[in-house]
Amino acid sequence: MSVKIKSAREIELMTEAGRILGEVHDLLGKELRVGMSTADIDHLGEEIIRSFGCTPSFLGYNGYPASICVSINEEVVHGIPDRNRVIREGDLVSLDAGVIYKGYHSDAARTHILGEADEKVRRLVEVTKQCFFEGMRYAKEGYHLYDISRAIGTYAEYFGYGVVRELVGHGIGTKLHEDPQIPNFAMRRRGPKLKAGMTLAVEPMINLGKPDVVWKADGWTVVTRDRKPSAHYENTILITEDEPKILTLPGKEET
Repeated sequence: MSVKIKSAREIELMTEAGRILGEVHDLLGKELRVGMSTADIDHLGEEIIRSFGCTPSFLGYNGYPASICVSINEEVVHGIPDRNRVIREGDLVSLDAGVIYKGYHSDAARTHILGEADEKVRRLVEVTKQCFFEGMRYAKEGYHLYDISRAIGTYAEYFGYGVVRELVGHGIGTKLHEDPQIPNFAMRRRGPKLKAGMTLAVEPMINLGKPDVVWKADGWTVVTRDRKPSAHYENTILITEDEPKILTLPGKEET
């Protein structure tokens, strides 16, 4: 497995790509409303991305037909926006987006709750987000890639949640998906040693019920087999000689 180490110039470009995507998520999240269609969300997201002079990473990627993946409730990832799919009170809405800035990608996801929701669902969203930050404790030189994976999975499983196995995080740079793959669960091996200059998209996908997932007939949308809710939280990060730099957060966020 060859993991690309980014140059200073590449890190500069990816840092800006990440900053922009963080702002895209922030702006889009503030506009979410009950009654919007998932197509409305996609159109707005694409407008925001292009307003920064960027191109959506996902539009046309392997044939994906939209700029924003909008996944609701039991949909884990890759939900296809639809003008007939309307957001309702209490829905769990996961938004996954990427931007291309001067040839470099960033990738991030957030899960939102629209209005009132069951406390179990709120807890799932909080824990999924914290899973990411548990992984960040090991996202530094001296550790190995799967130390991040183990930390994410161990934290989620402590709460009795299902950790998706079929979908993982990934390296990122001039390509949306680069080596290495980054599981969200413990592996027998330790994986490659982390080195400064690696850029990674770390993305816990955590289910309220069992870890098992299936693909819908559209070939894209992944849903939980037991149809229980799922949450998704992702950021693009940079490994440094010290603490990891989270490129897709618009400001400092408490962990």
